[in-house]
Amino acid sequence: MPKAIASIGEYSILPVSIPETSAYAVKAVHSIYVRPHAPKIPTASDSRSLFLVNIPIDSTEQHIRSIFSSLLGAGRFETVIFENERQNAPLVVETKLVQSAKNKKRKHADAVDNAETAEDALPKAWDRNLHRSGSTAVAVLADARCVEHALKAIKKANKSGEYPVWGAGVNGVPALGSSRYMAHQKLTYPPKDELQSAVDNFMAEWNRKEEEAARLAKRQRNVPDEDGFITVTRGGRTGPARQHDADEARKKELEKEEAKRKSMGDFYRFQGRERRKEEQGELLKRFEEDRKRVEGMKTERRGRFRPE
Repeated sequence: MPKAIASIGEYSILPVSIPETSAYAVKAVHSIYVRPHAPKIPTASDSRSLFLVNIPIDSTEQHIRSIFSSLLGAGRFETVIFENERQNAPLVVETKLVQSAKNKKRKHADAVDNAETAEDALPKAWDRNLHRSGSTAVAVLADARCVEHALKAIKKANKSGEYPVWGAGVNGVPALGSSRYMAHQKLTYPPKDELQSAVDNFMAEWNRKEEEAARLAKRQRNVPDEDGFITVTRGGRTGPARQHDADEARKKELEKEEAKRKSMGDFYRFQGRERRKEEQGELLKRFEEDRKRVEGMKTERRGRFRPE
C-alpha cells in the first residue's frame, strides 16, 4: 500500500474519515489542506489561526470544533470563519466607500445592502447552508502554541493512520439527504401569518432606509464640499445655487464645525499636546521679537550718547 502524502508545499494534509451512510455504505477519506494563516492584511488573531482549504460542503462550526478537539483536546478551539462569512459583510462597506463617487455604482451598493436586508428579514427556505466544493475557512485557536500542536498532531495522524471522524459528537445539526429536501419543501411554503409578519418587517426596514437616504440627500443639496463642488441630488427643482449662496452655506458649515470643535475642547490627548506646542511656539516667537526690539533700542542709545 503506498504511503499517504503528509504535505503539499506549505500545506499539511489533514485526512478526515467520512463515516458510511444509508445512501453510500462505504467509508471514505476526505483531505483538508492546512497551513498557518497569513493574509495580505494582517489581523490580531493571525498568529493563532489556521487556514483550511477544501473543507467538506456540510461543514459547520460544530464539525470543525469536533475535529480540533480530537487533535488537541477540549478548550483549544475558539471559532471558525467560513469563506462566505469573510466575503459578504465587508464587501458592502468597501463598495460604498470606494465606489460612492459614481451614481450607478452607489445605487448598486445600496441594492446589495437592501438585498442582504431582505435575505435576513424574509423566511429561510433551507434549514442549513452548504458550502461550495473546495471552500476555505479560518480556524481560530486559543493561542499560537495551539497552532504548532495542531500541525504536529496532523503529522502524527498521517503516520499512525488514525484519522479524526467527521461529525463525531456533533448534535443538533439538520441532517442531509432526503430529510433536507423534505424540510426545504416545508419551509418554502410558510404559514400565512409568519410570511405576512416577515414581509411587514422587511417593508418597515426598507422605508427606514429610504427616509434616511432622503434626509441625507436633502442635507447635501446646494452645500459645497471642501473643494467647492456642489453635490447634485434628486428630489425637487431648486435651481442651481449661486456662488454667493454657496459661499454663505460653506461659511455656515465652517462656523458650525468650529463651534463643535471648540465645544469638545481637548478631547484627545494629542490635541492637548498640539495646543501646548502652539502656545510654546507663540511664546518663543514673542520672546525673539522682544529681544530684537531691546537690541535695537540699545544700539540706538549707544549712537546718541556723546561724552562731554
